[in-house]
Amino acid sequence: MDDTRTDAKQSASDGSMTNSGAEAPEPAAPAADPAAEVAELRRQLEDKQDRLLRALAETDNVRRRAQREREEHTRYANETLIREVIPVLDNLDRALDAARASGNAPGLLEGVELIQRELLKVLERAGVTRYSALGQPFDPTRHEAIARVVSAEQAPNTVVGETAPGYLLHGRVLRAALVAVAAAPDEDAA
Repeated sequence: MDDTRTDAKQSASDGSMTNSGAEAPEPAAPAADPAAEVAELRRQLEDKQDRLLRALAETDNVRRRAQREREEHTRYANETLIREVIPVLDNLDRALDAARASGNAPGLLEGVELIQRELLKVLERAGVTRYSALGQPFDPTRHEAIARVVSAEQAPNTVVGETAPGYLLHGRVLRAALVAVAAAPDEDAA
C-alpha cells in the first residue's frame, strides 16, 4: 500500500494529476517559428480581405444590374400600348392619302392631318420615333421586305418603295418598315 501512496504523492507533486484524478491539460507547445506563424496569419488576413473585396464587388454589380433592369422596364413599359396604336397611325396615313387623291373636303383633310401630327407628338414624348427607309440600303434589322422590284436605276438591295414606315422606341425597333427592295435586272432571269 505504501507504493500507491508514493505514486499518488509523486503524481500530485509533478502536477500530472488533479484533485478529481483526471490528467491536467498539457501546456501549449511553444511556437516553432514565430515568423512563420506571422506569415501564415498575414496570408489568412489577405485571403479574407480578398474574399471581402470580391463579395463587395459582386454586391455592387448585382445592385447596378437590378437598377439597369428597373430603368429598362420603366423605359419599355408602354411598348404593348404603342404597338396597338401604330395601326391607328397607319389608318390615318391611308385616310390622308385617300383624301389627297380625291381632292374633296379640304377641311376634313386638314383636320385629319392635325390629329395625326398631335398623335405623333404624343408618341414622340413617349420615346417613339417614326423613320422612313426610302433610298437606304436594305437592313433586315430595320426593314421587312415585302416585294422585290427589278430596277436598272437603283442599286441592288436599295429600298425603292415603302408600304408602311418603321417605328423605334428609345432606339429599339418597335415595328420594321415594310419595304420594296431593288433587284438588278439580271437577278430576275436567274
